[in-house]
Amino acid sequence: MDHLPPPTSPPAHCFVKRTFHKPVYCHHCTDLLWGIIGQGFTCEVCNFVVHEKCIKTVVSPCSSVAPTLVKTPVAHCWSEPAHHRRRHCNVCRKKLDDTWAIRCEVCEYYVHVDCSDFTVANCKDCATFVPEKTLSQVVQQHHWREGNLPPNSKCEVDKKTCWTGECLAGMRCEWCGLTVHAMCVDKYLADCTFGILEPILLPPTAVSIPRTEVPMEAIIGVQSKRKDTLSPRSISEEFGSGTGIRDQEEEQTTPRKQDKELMERDEEVVKVFDGNSSLRRRMFRLITISRAATIEEFQAAAMRAFHVPQDTTKCYLTDAYSAEEVELEDPLPVTVLTRIDGKKPAIFLRYAEKDKDEGYIRVYPSRLGNKVSMDQTILSATMNTQVTDVIKQALSKFNLPEENPNDFRLVEVMLDKGVSERVMDESEHPWEILKAIGRDSIRQMEMTRFYLQLKKDPHGPSISLFVGNLPPNLSQRQYENILVDILGKSDYKFTSIGPIYYEYGSMVITYEDSDVAVRALYTLRESTYEDKNLLVMLLPNIAPHMIPEGVSPLLVFVNVKSGGCQGLDLLTSFRKLLNPYQVFDLDNGGPLPGLYVFRHIKNYKILVCGGDGTIGWVLQCLDNVGQDSECQSPAVAIVPLGTGNDLARVLRWGPGYTGGEDPLNILKDVIDAEEIRLDRWTVVFHIEDKQDDKLPLSNSTGSTSEDNTQIFVMNNYFGIGIEAELCLDFHNAREENPNKFNSRLHNKGVYVKMGLRKMVSRKLCKDLHKEIRLEVDGRHVELPPLEGLIILNILSWGSGANPWGPEKDDQFNKPNHWDGNLEVVGVTGIVHLGQIQSGLRSAIRIAQGGHIRIKLNSELPVQVDGEPWNQQPGDLVVLKSALKKIIIK
Repeated sequence: MDHLPPPTSPPAHCFVKRTFHKPVYCHHCTDLLWGIIGQGFTCEVCNFVVHEKCIKTVVSPCSSVAPTLVKTPVAHCWSEPAHHRRRHCNVCRKKLDDTWAIRCEVCEYYVHVDCSDFTVANCKDCATFVPEKTLSQVVQQHHWREGNLPPNSKCEVDKKTCWTGECLAGMRCEWCGLTVHAMCVDKYLADCTFGILEPILLPPTAVSIPRTEVPMEAIIGVQSKRKDTLSPRSISEEFGSGTGIRDQEEEQTTPRKQDKELMERDEEVVKVFDGNSSLRRRMFRLITISRAATIEEFQAAAMRAFHVPQDTTKCYLTDAYSAEEVELEDPLPVTVLTRIDGKKPAIFLRYAEKDKDEGYIRVYPSRLGNKVSMDQTILSATMNTQVTDVIKQALSKFNLPEENPNDFRLVEVMLDKGVSERVMDESEHPWEILKAIGRDSIRQMEMTRFYLQLKKDPHGPSISLFVGNLPPNLSQRQYENILVDILGKSDYKFTSIGPIYYEYGSMVITYEDSDVAVRALYTLRESTYEDKNLLVMLLPNIAPHMIPEGVSPLLVFVNVKSGGCQGLDLLTSFRKLLNPYQVFDLDNGGPLPGLYVFRHIKNYKILVCGGDGTIGWVLQCLDNVGQDSECQSPAVAIVPLGTGNDLARVLRWGPGYTGGEDPLNILKDVIDAEEIRLDRWTVVFHIEDKQDDKLPLSNSTGSTSEDNTQIFVMNNYFGIGIEAELCLDFHNAREENPNKFNSRLHNKGVYVKMGLRKMVSRKLCKDLHKEIRLEVDGRHVELPPLEGLIILNILSWGSGANPWGPEKDDQFNKPNHWDGNLEVVGVTGIVHLGQIQSGLRSAIRIAQGGHIRIKLNSELPVQVDGEPWNQQPGDLVVLKSALKKIIIK
């Protein structure tokens, strides 16, 4: 094979000329490789395919050096393993298709599970606030990601197509979505402006996260069960007792045909361990090597297997099965390897420690401000060089000689399988540490670097923790005592507490010591109270003065339990399109954490992805925290994920999100939408005696006072009688088997079945008109024979039906949802309800007004915005509440 020597600087590919037996496309220019033999070159490390004419212009770095090009490493937030079709792996560049793969929940980074050990920690940095910088000094750079571009993408430079589904090609900015050819990246010099989403995107320069060991995925609520179970390396069969028989059987049954082919080609498969750590973990890589390979070729192949840069002077090979581990020096090393029956030969790729009493270490500046213009510096170090010596040398190299070295610290950062950090002691010896890492793993040694940073966190030490799942409606002293009992009186005592959301059993506690805050975070997460696990979140800080004028950041709430898996898909999409710190999962703390984070922003909008109950939940939380926020009444948009979605229908957001609409188009609609008012109403129940009610069980927007009065907020409608009874039966069935109610079609089918049963069962709400007394705007209203009464704020009920009916010439005004009036209609039975639902009839128009009083003479089923219960006899009043703005299309 015709090898090309790897260049001395990126892209550092190891190209070899190849003959392809099927159509292959150039990863640089995306054109087809033409010819019969020797059509092009392939990188033996990362599988980059290229024309011979394109080799000199390749800019995409090889995966062996890509991690070294990252200035500020940011770990990815990995998803669960799944199948991702029409995507390519960002490490090996091959199609994912039917193989197991994982993806980053924040950026467009896809990788095979088997390749995950070689991922590059270059996720987009979503919190880059620098205290000493003003808004005018901030420049947002593009964050380029190679491949997996949207179909029909055009290059911003030459306006030609830069997308292809055949290979990993083209570049896309993770922030603004701009696409270019890889060769055009250097030609596009304009700064990133966040593209069409700029009016609603929270700038990363406005988000501050104090220095902690808490990963980003824990802050934004990405839950993953992967842990360390997914290893990209194969599991060895001979260095452990648990898997030997199974692996031996596999070796005896499956590779016989392959072994015969290898024998014909005079090649052999060899296992490679890159150090003591891989041996302890029983992890290795397989390489296919010619039996006539020289020691240099053998070593280069082993280094390529672990994506280690091609500097053969750093390493040597040893026989893993020999009695004594000695360096392989035979001119034909493959032929002298120790063979064991049923096992492949194995070698160690060792770091050459001998005569390495001194070497070089990379030191990077960690957000030291505008004074440092260098990305990194390389310092010489010996066995006696201490951390204090490195700090002094680095300050000199970074042109900071006047700074006090005692104000700085050195942090060891390892980029292997994510990003791990460790603050080093001043007496440690960095070169000795690097050599020790090299003994364990050559790969980890190459992925280890050092960062110089200030001891004092420039973002300040203040950290806020959101704590939930405590009993509601306790006093502040009771909440403090609960937390002190869990955390201890002195060890993890918080600096302050508040605000406290008494109705929800939630609060925010603040620490002035980041280390103590992190220990408290993990302590609270592992704690329970009254058999409930506490919910704890570390909250980011937002600097409002860093948000440009004209930008109204969009606060996104997603109910992942709504709409089957559509909520989860939307959550992932919005995290990628926007700043993940502005997207909140309602299953992880509800709306309160997001509203607290955005409390100091003067103008922002809200997007609620869920059903009508979710919207009511968010609006109720807004009522509770609005007075403490700079923006007391933000505009709200809707992505309908529920069953009925009546409010979304009225506000023209559609009957239900089906998954076919591009999430980017949804955000465009939010930007272009106009604002309109929505009347909201307060429903007050006063019970005659103090018997217990059966109240709403989930997302309740009500409260109970000491005088036996219950208060609820109504956005859509309020029902009494047969309609509420049907809603209560459905609610109880869903509570018993929540997993069965995961689609709109199934939910509506259950409603139909329950309605048919009601037609032949005992009628609980017969003669309802005799059991209630109705007053509208102070006037008594005589009721016709009814089994149900519905009070409407919007002209949509029961998944789009209009009980009020079409406009006609009568004494009533044309209704809408901002006129300050409610519409009262009646239904005569379950058949009448079905006719209304199907559009064959309208309900009986009874009254229209802005103040309604109803006397209940017996226990009756009622529902407010789909939350049903049986209400005891008493009085109820519906009166005007505060106005909230809602966005419509």
